[in-house]
Amino acid sequence: MITGAQVRAARAIVRQSRDELAASAGVSITTIEKAEAADGFPEAMQVRALVKIRRALEAAGVEFDDGRYWGKGGPGIRLQSTRAES
Repeated sequence: MITGAQVRAARAIVRQSRDELAASAGVSITTIEKAEAADGFPEAMQVRALVKIRRALEAAGVEFDDGRYWGKGGPGIRLQSTRAES
């Protein structure tokens, strides 16, 4: 799953407001705020809401990593290289 820090960083890297992300994910702004407020995995949230948020951010060009692929720094995000070049 994704962490609150990943949601905050992903939204920033694609330059989306909370309103824009909420609309593209089909969730409320309050749901975005709750996800972003979590230090780690937003445990108080429904998994399906986090999946919607993740899918919306991935559609915007974000790639998520749980720390297993890009190094030992822990969970992270990056912009897809094809998006970064355009």
